[in-house]
Parts: sequence; structure tokens; C-alpha cells
Amino acid sequence: MGYTIGEMRRLPHGAVELHDARRGTRRTVTLESFAISCSALVSDGVDRPVSSVTWLEAIRLCNRLSAAHGLQPTYAINDQQVHWSVRANGFRLPTEAEWEYACRAGTTGAHYGDLRKIAWTSLDNVDEPQPVRQKQPNAFGMYDMLGNVWEWCWDYLDPGRYGDYMVFRGGSWADPPWSVRASARRGSAPDAVVDGTGLRLAQGPVGTSGVDEAQGWSADQDRARASIGGPLPAGWTPLRALAAR
Repeated sequence: MGYTIGEMRRLPHGAVELHDARRGTRRTVTLESFAISCSALVSDGVDRPVSSVTWLEAIRLCNRLSAAHGLQPTYAINDQQVHWSVRANGFRLPTEAEWEYACRAGTTGAHYGDLRKIAWTSLDNVDEPQPVRQKQPNAFGMYDMLGNVWEWCWDYLDPGRYGDYMVFRGGSWADPPWSVRASARRGSAPDAVVDGTGLRLAQGPVGTSGVDEAQGWSADQDRARASIGGPLPAGWTPLRALAAR
């Protein structure tokens, strides 16, 4: 199967505030300028977002597309262990901070516009992903950041509670309006197929060579978040040993 990457746009450096609902904390992330696709990855000749791919499939797709375009693959993959070379120039998943910054485009509310005009949701009564770029873009020229398909990010959802679950953001065509918000976070296992979940490509080097942190993500912070002491609440599956990431 072939894929259409679409237009990549470099966003200016800036800052975004992220909310950790479980911990009740907020943090402001300062971002370097970075490139991100104006729409989700689509299959050639279809113009609809790639959907129902696992996080690991999304990671492998990034590397395949990098190689196909003569770029340095971003990820070293060993079974389910993935390491991000932050200075690689290839395609990659955006960090959660990059995704929310690209989505908000300077806005602070739940949506960057009237939801019926900017996003495919349950309000539209459709039963599959819709062609990209049919709704209104945000101020950065990003289409379908909300609705149509959820989009995988690089980050863990909450390693202290959900183990190796990875984040996806944005909502899908099947979701009610309350679930389709700039701040909404969902997640699943890296090898799980989640209906209506695709990806949007970021690209290029960020951070510092040899340092496992960039754009709001930090391997050290992942380890700190995974460290839970004392008796565990029912249903919690903390990530006891983090893979090299």
C-alpha cells in the first residue's frame, strides 16, 4: 500500500500548557520550531486518513517513509522497544506537546473553532473516516486536528497507572463532541488496534544529540512518572521497567 504524506509545514517556536488530570498539575512546554503535516497520513488514491493502525505500526511507517524519501530513519526498533534519535531528519510521530501546540494554533478553548465546521464527529452521522481537508483548518493551516481519526503521539499516556499505553489525541468521526477537544487524551497498548486511530507525521531534528529528551518529552521524566510506591489501587498496571527510549 502506498501513502500520501501531503504538505509539511514548519511551525514557529512557541509554548503550550499541558494538563495532567490524574496528578492535577499543569506545565508549560517551550517548543523549538518543527515541521508537521497539514493533514493526517492518507492512503494513495483514497484521500482518507489511514485508520486502525497500532502505535508500533505507526512507528514502522515513519521509518519506511523516511527511507523512501532518502531521509535518516528516526527510530531504532527492537521488537517492542523503540528508541528515538532526536537529531534524525526523518519522519516521526509528534510529541504530545507538539501535537497540542499544532492543534491549538494559539487558541485556549476546547476547540479552535465551531466544531461542526472544523471536525468530523458523531454530529455528522458518518460511519468511516472522511476525506481530509474538507473541514476548515486552524490558524496554522492544520486540517482535521480534531475529529476524523485519533492520532498517535510519541508519549506514554500515564506509565504509573496504565503501563506501556501510548497516547492518541484529537477524537474521531464516531466520537461525541465532549470527547473531541484539544486537551482530550486517550491511549492504548503499542500493539493494540484501536478503531479510528491513525497518525499525523512530524519531521526533523529537535533537541540535543545524545540526550533522550525533546519537545516536552523526557526519558528521565517517563521513569519518574512510572515510579509508584506503596500499595497500588485496583486496576493499576504501572510500568515497572521502562525500555530504552
